Amino acid sequence: MSYKVKKRNGDYVNYNPEKILKAIRGANNSLGEFGKAVPERKVQDIYEDAQKEVLKLFAEDSESVTVEKINDIVEVAIMKNDCYLLAKVFIEYRYEHKLIRQSNTTDKTIRELIDGDSEYWNTENSNKNAKVVTTQRDYIAGISSTDITRRFLLTDDIVKAHDAGILHFHDADYFAQKSLHNCDLVNLEDMLQNGTNINGVMINKPHRFQTAVTIAAQIITAVSSSQYGGVSITLTHLAPFVRDSKKALVKKYQARGLSEEQVEQFAMEDLRKEIVDGVQTFQYQVNSMATTNGQAPFLSVCMYLGETDEYKEELAMLIEETLKQRTQGMQNEKGVWITPAFPKLLYVLEEDNVHPDSKYFYLTELAAKCTAKRMVPDYISEKVMKQLKHSAYGTDDCYPCMGCRSFLTPDRTTTNVAKSLNYVEGKPKYYGRFNQGVVTISLPDVALSSGGDMDEFWKIFDERLELCHKAMRMRHERLRLATSDVAPILWQYGALARLGKGEKIEPLLYGGYSTLSLGYAGLYECVKYMTGVSHTHEDGKGFGLAVMQHMNDMCNKWKAEEDIDYSVYGTPIESTTYKFAKCLKKRFGKDVFIKMDGRDRDYITNSYHVPVFEEIDAFTKLLLEADFQKLSPGGAVSYIETPNLTNNIEAVLEVMHFIYDNIMYAELNTKSDYCQACGYDGEILIDDQMNWFCPNCGNRDQGKLNVARRTCGYIGTQFWNKGRTQEIKERVIHLDNKDYE
Repeated sequence: MSYKVKKRNGDYVNYNPEKILKAIRGANNSLGEFGKAVPERKVQDIYEDAQKEVLKLFAEDSESVTVEKINDIVEVAIMKNDCYLLAKVFIEYRYEHKLIRQSNTTDKTIRELIDGDSEYWNTENSNKNAKVVTTQRDYIAGISSTDITRRFLLTDDIVKAHDAGILHFHDADYFAQKSLHNCDLVNLEDMLQNGTNINGVMINKPHRFQTAVTIAAQIITAVSSSQYGGVSITLTHLAPFVRDSKKALVKKYQARGLSEEQVEQFAMEDLRKEIVDGVQTFQYQVNSMATTNGQAPFLSVCMYLGETDEYKEELAMLIEETLKQRTQGMQNEKGVWITPAFPKLLYVLEEDNVHPDSKYFYLTELAAKCTAKRMVPDYISEKVMKQLKHSAYGTDDCYPCMGCRSFLTPDRTTTNVAKSLNYVEGKPKYYGRFNQGVVTISLPDVALSSGGDMDEFWKIFDERLELCHKAMRMRHERLRLATSDVAPILWQYGALARLGKGEKIEPLLYGGYSTLSLGYAGLYECVKYMTGVSHTHEDGKGFGLAVMQHMNDMCNKWKAEEDIDYSVYGTPIESTTYKFAKCLKKRFGKDVFIKMDGRDRDYITNSYHVPVFEEIDAFTKLLLEADFQKLSPGGAVSYIETPNLTNNIEAVLEVMHFIYDNIMYAELNTKSDYCQACGYDGEILIDDQMNWFCPNCGNRDQGKLNVARRTCGYIGTQFWNKGRTQEIKERVIHLDNKDYE
């Protein structure tokens, strides 16, 4: 009869008694060097005694026999045979191998990465190519960091909860270095106007737009290499240099003795060319430069006319050219214009641009055409943002998005804590601020763990929230140890602060200058299990809003107690959506989703979103999700899935107007694909095995398919894991376009 033994990693293997004999002999041979080995006959006696006890254990409970229990039996058998020195050596042998196992937990993972055949690594991030050496170097460093984090820096309860899918401790691959944080809003104005330092080289204020954008791209790359989240800038900070270029050009033509009219004409012609060249330079540099994270800078560019009165005309010129060039796209290796992933563009809708008779409506029309073709820009409603910020914080200040969906809560500091050179007394500050990190709670796991009992749900919910709080505090405490020397570009030369050498960054972690995020995922599944209906139903919506409000209440409680701005954050769980789904199936049964709503799947729903398979029209979806977005002050983004709208720009404009009136932050998901094998530029499809293919020629080589999809707030172009691919496949269209197809 064959028996199964449970290994330390939870796997089962066939019981092999020869391994017992080999282990005893191994310990005995080490004694032989000192002439103290026991005779082979004695070794056989010990082996037979141990074998009898092991078989008894199998007879009593065959499911509970582990490697450790067998080793315990061998120790006892050695001592029963009066071989105490051999027992001591065997115990030391076990301890030595335990240390080896603990100190070398990364070899297999690294080997899987560099071999290039691991599905996990090849789809871990849809903006990273795991087969190129720069990305592999980042991943190898991340594997080591994760290993150190798990074994030495996090408590056992956090590690176990992370592994079980109860929570997700984000970016553990960067946690070992105490200096790394998440997303930020770069204070580009301070760096360009007052100078900065990159890699020990002092960079003074530029005097032309072309120079300013080149320096900006270098700053973005340096900043991105000093943290792990998204980086955001605003075009407003580049607008003054457009005027500087104009002044220089006017001076040049005046020196030639031309008339005032000629000077203006030639200066404007040259200025427009410089803007075209500068925007093109910026776009090329951002997409071609690689950071230490193994990818192009994870950049968002804000286009917000309301940020300036003095340089509004120059800003409008920059926005116009940025939209034109992004609509064109970038060329792939075949010379075909395709959709790049970065930079993410954020277009703020406001009174000056949202109505047909608005002064800058022409920019909004360009934005609509760009969205129809390239999926960007995303749209932020100034009106709704001001309403939300005023009702929650008593301020009308708008705070641009940082990264794919993160928002900063308003600055509560009343002094120049960052020592920035562009600080204005009494004015809230947002550029130069950042997020300390994220820990995400799995709401479906809370619901399923409760068994549907409401009282139990709220009890478990509080326990899990406190566990997340503990994990977030670990992020905070780790970052609190950092000094400005660890990343001079961030903390000494203006990106986030201008602290002195050796100065601690700790003051920037309190008083609302930075945020710490409680992420959440799977609100739909949580609501569906507890109420039997989706949160699109009135009964489900009420429960869903109560869940969201409770998270906000807890964040406000922690904030009052600790002076740290905890904020609720709709997490962009790209790979974690797959991990959470697998964990739910392991904990609650493979049919957990079938029992819930009749649809088996390998993903859970992002944040508060309506599930991708639920039929709902675009405007109903946005209006519903707006109520939930209000309760995600740390960041959230809604989307609608659309057909090809390049011939229906009116529909895009109608959606934009609706966004302006009803929801703070939203985007339109179009399709932008290309098959290099046959030249097909329609939608690349997914088969039932979750493999991508060209419907025109059947090409399935991902190396010859250009596919761009909104993953979870940003655009991914490097394909996805099975769970996320299934989620993409099952997305329903929210906008009717039949008359224009």
